[in-house]
Amino acid sequence: MAEQRPMTPDELQQHPEYNHTIWDLKPSQQGKIAVAKNRGGPINIAYEVHGHGDRHIVCIMGLGGMKYAWQRLTRDLAHTKGDQYSMLVLDNRGIGESDKPLMRYSTSEMAQDVIEVLDSLGWTGKRELHLIGVSMGGMIAQEMAFKIPHRICTLSLVSTAPSIFNTSGFIENLRNRANLFIPKPLPQQIENVKRNLFSDSWLSLPDSLEHVVEPFPTNGDRFAANELWKRTHPAYFPKANFLLQAVAAGWHYKSPADLKKIAEEVGKRRIMVVHGTKDRMISFPHGVVLWRGLEKGEGKTGREYVGMEVEEDVWEEGEVEKRFVRGQGHVLPIEMREEFKGWVEGLVERGVRLNEEEG
Repeated sequence: MAEQRPMTPDELQQHPEYNHTIWDLKPSQQGKIAVAKNRGGPINIAYEVHGHGDRHIVCIMGLGGMKYAWQRLTRDLAHTKGDQYSMLVLDNRGIGESDKPLMRYSTSEMAQDVIEVLDSLGWTGKRELHLIGVSMGGMIAQEMAFKIPHRICTLSLVSTAPSIFNTSGFIENLRNRANLFIPKPLPQQIENVKRNLFSDSWLSLPDSLEHVVEPFPTNGDRFAANELWKRTHPAYFPKANFLLQAVAAGWHYKSPADLKKIAEEVGKRRIMVVHGTKDRMISFPHGVVLWRGLEKGEGKTGREYVGMEVEEDVWEEGEVEKRFVRGQGHVLPIEMREEFKGWVEGLVERGVRLNEEEG
């Protein structure tokens, strides 16, 4: 059977589902909160809270991602089970509906932005927060765990790293998203972004997402439609601020001692590390380094390399939960929607039990 041809930008825009790639999920609370008043601000951060349950989930998106990118998990937890979960999603500084100052960004400063949003919402209790960060959002989550460990009930670090020491996928995606260095036709740019973020097998599958009018031919076409929509709204996705986020991610660093401190103060049994072996954006060895730092206080050991998943010790279990998935790409919460939801719910319930056990 011949491979499905990717839809062109014109075809995507004419598809009846094009204007429905972002779901109309009604938040229980939304607005903008001014942060960083003594840190070069104020900077207004756009946020939404979905659901009204007592399990408070905080979702932090990665480079160039907006709050709606969490819509699958938002629907599955905060709408389907809204009596159990409250979920905070937000646009980091520089993207979406949040302010876009032209200044030096860092993952530490962006973490403080999120903390100040949480303070304003009154989510300040001990062991209250179930923190999920993907990619650059996982770096921001590490900084939050370093700053406010005792407010965190569980910590999920997805497709991320304590530092980026092998940046080929990161730089390629940066070029394709920001149109840098060697400008390429829009279809090629979007195709390259798709290949960096998702596995080839998932991209070629029929569109699996709930549709309003009719599905796209493939998962890859649906993502391309959403990426095209974002590029046609430059006020939400300015190139300069995307680069400032990229600088923050590129300079992020947590030492083995920092990771050991996070693990000790948050608690190893409250932490989950998730990474796919075929991640082209932040390659799999980064996830191994992160897990080893949290579990053992080790830094880069020299054993990390692309293809290292053949080593047996990579698959050994420890106190820090490890979800290393063979053959998966960068955006596991999308590619493995049901499984990821189950992992999160399991970790949340473990955190709640640990709270009860520890008083």
